[in-house]
Amino acid sequence: MREFNIDRVNAKKIMLGEQPIKLIKNTYPDIIIINDYLVDANGNPIGTKGDMNTKRIMDRIFQYGYLDNDPRPIYKDYYKNAKFYEKDMLVITEDEKEVKLDSNAKVMEHDNMIEVHSKAHTLSVNTGIECTYDLSKGESPIPTLRPTAITRSVEEARMIYQKQTNDLVEFDEMIGQKTWDEDKEIHNWWKDWAIRGFDGELILNDKGHPIMGACYGETARRRNMIYTEVIDQIRSNPDGRRNITNLWQIDDFKEPHALKPCAFLTVWNVRREWDGIDYLDMTMFQRSSDFGTAGAINQAQYVALQLMVAKELKIAPGFFTWKPVNVQIYDRHFDQCIEMLNREPINCKATIKIKDEATNFKDMTADDIYVEDYPKELIKKQNPQLKFQLGI
Repeated sequence: MREFNIDRVNAKKIMLGEQPIKLIKNTYPDIIIINDYLVDANGNPIGTKGDMNTKRIMDRIFQYGYLDNDPRPIYKDYYKNAKFYEKDMLVITEDEKEVKLDSNAKVMEHDNMIEVHSKAHTLSVNTGIECTYDLSKGESPIPTLRPTAITRSVEEARMIYQKQTNDLVEFDEMIGQKTWDEDKEIHNWWKDWAIRGFDGELILNDKGHPIMGACYGETARRRNMIYTEVIDQIRSNPDGRRNITNLWQIDDFKEPHALKPCAFLTVWNVRREWDGIDYLDMTMFQRSSDFGTAGAINQAQYVALQLMVAKELKIAPGFFTWKPVNVQIYDRHFDQCIEMLNREPINCKATIKIKDEATNFKDMTADDIYVEDYPKELIKKQNPQLKFQLGI
């Protein structure tokens, strides 16, 4: 069995004037990898390659990760009809439960609500976390340790690189949510990062819609990114080594913008293999990965993007490589990640596919992207969904 040294983390939390973490469990089975596959105690391959990398990376973070001192993100907690005692930094909830707050927590008292902002610490590593998948063999980053809405999450990659938009209402429509005209609300996970003015009001575009500002889809639009910097370049020179997209544009950040891009850089190469087949390889660089929440999702999004571009170029998909620079687990995700490390993965291929008839990148839709051999109902039953509070 492996043990996570939570005492070391708590010693630092206490030093920072914060409450120690109480875990449900701090142990998990040894992770055995043979020939680049996760195996059970008898040496039999189990799960997907995504399961292997999920467990491998979580284990590395728990064993070797360091805790940040003063993180940028915060947790936002709301206590309805609660009472706050500043001297003791204590909240008494509506049902009379005591919640001890960190000494550096920011507390705002509203008419019938106590709002608390707390430091969202992470345990993270900077090395030993690169992952590669051979798409020509059906490998993918999709894990079975909890249900993952792959097809829906891929819409984010389409929003950025295909639709090239920063309009959050358009994104709601892409993922099948209510429209802005129905309730004037944003219904996707970018809600907390929509740009606002000094008065706290949402900044709207010329359609009257909330936006992410000068980043992501807007950066892609200004450069017509995936079209001119990848597709057109490879068509004109398949052997070129300058097929790069970069969402990290300092000039764009001088304008109002949302969260700076995490997955930000792609490098594309055509590999003329000895079997006579040309393969399209792609490497995605990510400056920061909230691994418990979105590590597998970010990888799957870019696998789907690579498959879409490969179909447009009529080149076989090759290797997808994920090169994250910093990978972290938020301290409020420790229990969920340890639970995943204790779960048994499910044997399947879980391969991301593009329908044969979808050949034009610009016209591909969510219906053209699907996951083959992914037993959703079995995964839901054996490894049910877990909740992860976001650091904003």
